Amino acid sequence: MEPLMRRSLIVAGLVMAMVSLACRENQPPQRVETPPTNAPADVSHGEAPIGSAAQPAPIDPVAPPRSTSRVHRLRVAIKHAKITIADGVTYDAWTFDGRVPVPVLRVTQGDTVDFTLVNEAPMPHSLDFHAAEIAPSRAYLNLMPHDSLHYRFVARVPGAFMYHCGTAPVALHIANGMYGAIIVDPRQGRTPAKEFVFVQSEFYTKVLPDSTRTIDWEKLLGLAPDYVVFNGREAEYAHHPINVRVGEPLRMYVVNAGPNRFSAFHVVGAIFDRAYL
Repeated sequence: MEPLMRRSLIVAGLVMAMVSLACRENQPPQRVETPPTNAPADVSHGEAPIGSAAQPAPIDPVAPPRSTSRVHRLRVAIKHAKITIADGVTYDAWTFDGRVPVPVLRVTQGDTVDFTLVNEAPMPHSLDFHAAEIAPSRAYLNLMPHDSLHYRFVARVPGAFMYHCGTAPVALHIANGMYGAIIVDPRQGRTPAKEFVFVQSEFYTKVLPDSTRTIDWEKLLGLAPDYVVFNGREAEYAHHPINVRVGEPLRMYVVNAGPNRFSAFHVVGAIFDRAYL
């Protein structure tokens, strides 16, 4: 059984099944007195270029292909951007590369990740890789606006992991959109299957005068989300069902970014062949 989690902040799962259907769905936060105030990559993302605007197109849950590169050079820019979290709902998010969640990173056990983080936002942020075995005091530093940070790590443990902003209060930064998933494939690979990635998360919102939504701190502390979503948008796969063939083997990587709600991921009418937690 593959160990898929190094910290208690997240729940990450890998499930595999043979099904004939269209899939669809749906730790207490860190309590602090006040929220904070403003004080080119050779990598197998498998996504099209993106900007910092909303996300109107359907969100493809298919996992990026396994890369043959042994060194993955990744540059991530921290941006505050408007995104679409439901039909007709625009949200002022804190993001990595203008997306929530950031596109999936995929590497193989033993690969090196050469990582550069650039803060283009007007306040401090950081990035914490759960897949990395690295000193937090060196890698997970708060970056002031216009600062950058570079480090390397070797992905030694296979599995599906979360990465997120680690700046306090962490729950606020995660709830505002700063998270993503990284897949670390075992060296020997896995049996062929059609693969999907689902990142579960929550949005706690209040409406601004221009009808844009922003985070509601009291709802976050009260564990009362307005939206619980997969891959950043409400009811995405109810509107855009995932079609698979009868008898086709499927593998699903499920990461719960939270920050508050547990995940009870399941596919109605399916029996999982294997599940790893």
